[in-house]
Order: sequence, then structure tokens, then C-alpha cells
Amino acid sequence: MDVKKRLLEEKDEKYQKFSAALLPGVKNVLGVRIPQLRKIAKDIYKNTNWQEFLNTESEYFEETMLQGMVIGLIKDSPEKILKYVETFVPCINNWSVCDCFCCSLKFVQTNKNIMWEFLKKYKKTKKEYEIRFVLVILLNYFIEKKYLNDIFKIIECYQYDDYYSMMGAAWLVSICFIKYPDETFKFLQNTSIDNRTFNKSIQKIIESRQVDKETKKYLKNMKRL
Repeated sequence: MDVKKRLLEEKDEKYQKFSAALLPGVKNVLGVRIPQLRKIAKDIYKNTNWQEFLNTESEYFEETMLQGMVIGLIKDSPEKILKYVETFVPCINNWSVCDCFCCSLKFVQTNKNIMWEFLKKYKKTKKEYEIRFVLVILLNYFIEKKYLNDIFKIIECYQYDDYYSMMGAAWLVSICFIKYPDETFKFLQNTSIDNRTFNKSIQKIIESRQVDKETKKYLKNMKRL
């Protein structure tokens, strides 16, 4: 299977312009829609040497997306899958690849303890997309009462100098608030996160349709100067 040829056949010029506009700094977008990419990823995993594909250098944004999707399809022990995950994480260079990759890692749902330990590798990272990777994994698989306090500690362990790591933190806080408002409100009252990340977290909560008007009004007044 010629992956590049398949991608070029599936590209959509209008979608390319839309997608590229959402990915500032990413110059190699073809414009292949996510459902099509998922079909191609399944074909790669079922009908080709997918290990070889994972070792291929990406020319296009969509090839990197496909590599993340293929890793999500691997049927093997969590330890072996995590070796592929660890190799792929440094290839993440935009929010779209990061978030799609995290959503693809369905094995995490039944291997949370192993993944939790794996995330500790990134405790001291300062890299924008390694931080976002951790936060989006937490957002997708770990927002449960028993993990909540540890999630708050992880949020506070990073510096959010970069935009997409900061947005990942704000997104995570907002989802925590929607699911556990009392606990997350207490966190917001006492957190040491920087003002920009704090205010963006408040903004993301206020934007949610699942939060009532009175709560939004109160939270708006909590914003830091």
C-alpha cells in the first residue's frame, strides 16, 4: 500500500484551507478528513507492515496523524504499546496530532495503573507538547474521583510558558469542574498556577453550557488581574 498516494487521492482542497488555518506554523497539511484517515490507518494496520510504516519519516501532517492512529490500533501488551507511544511522543508538534493521538489510545481504558506510571516520565518536562500529551491523556481517561487530587497536583507541577500546554491545562481544569465542581472550585481557590492559565481555565468553564449562569457570574469575578 502506497500511503502517500492514498493520501493524495483523498485530499480535499477546501478542507486543507480550513485545517491549515487551525494549525498555525504547520506547512505540510494535505487536507484529508479524520474519518478517511481512520480508514487508512485500519488498512495500514491490517494489510501492510505497520511496524515499517511507524519507522517511516513523515513528509505530510497526515502521515504523522496516521502513525498515531496506527499505534492506537495495536493489539499487544500495554508495555509493548507504550514503547511505541514513547517513541511517538517526540514527533508531536501540534495540538491536532496530540489530541487525536491521545483519543486513539483506547488501551488506556483498561490499563490505567500502567499508564499512570508511564506519565511520570514527563513530570519534569518543559516541552510544550509533552506537557499537553500528559494533560490530554488525563482529560480523556482519568477524570475520576480517585485521581482528582493527583490531577490537580500534576496541573500545578508544570510551567505554562507555551500556548498549547497552557490551553491543555485550562481545558483539563474546565472538564474537572464540569464533572466535580465542588472539588475543582476548591482547587481554583487555592491553586498556585500562573494568572494566564488560571484565567483561561475560568474562561473555559464559563464557555461550557453545562455550568449555570450564577456559577459563571461568580467565577467571572474570580479572574485575576
